[in-house]
Amino acid sequence: MPLFDSVFLVDDDPINNLINRRLLGKVGISDRIVEFLSGDDALEMLSAEPVENKVLVLLDINMPVMNGWEFLDKYMSILPHRKDKILILSSSIDFQDRQKAKEYSIVEGFMEKPLNLEVLIDFFK
Repeated sequence: MPLFDSVFLVDDDPINNLINRRLLGKVGISDRIVEFLSGDDALEMLSAEPVENKVLVLLDINMPVMNGWEFLDKYMSILPHRKDKILILSSSIDFQDRQKAKEYSIVEGFMEKPLNLEVLIDFFK
């Protein structure tokens, strides 16, 4: 049985999204995995999701136009009623990024790319 109604992959790199989609498809974490190349598109789709749906967002922080931090700020201002699980999935190894992620109560954790399914599953045990 899937853990989430949907998984949103928010990353400006379509190759990363494709690889992550295939990995997540193998473990059955959700029957619906949606890819977004921009934070704005993901926020628009989240706004349309029924509030009772359990959504996991895997969020890159280093993106053009709207970076992950801007996504989180906008999410908190326009979707405060949602209870989604947000994990940062980034190539950043900067300690300050990890610390900044902890400042957001909506962020469940910080993982370095590439996606590690064992680490991901451990977040939800």
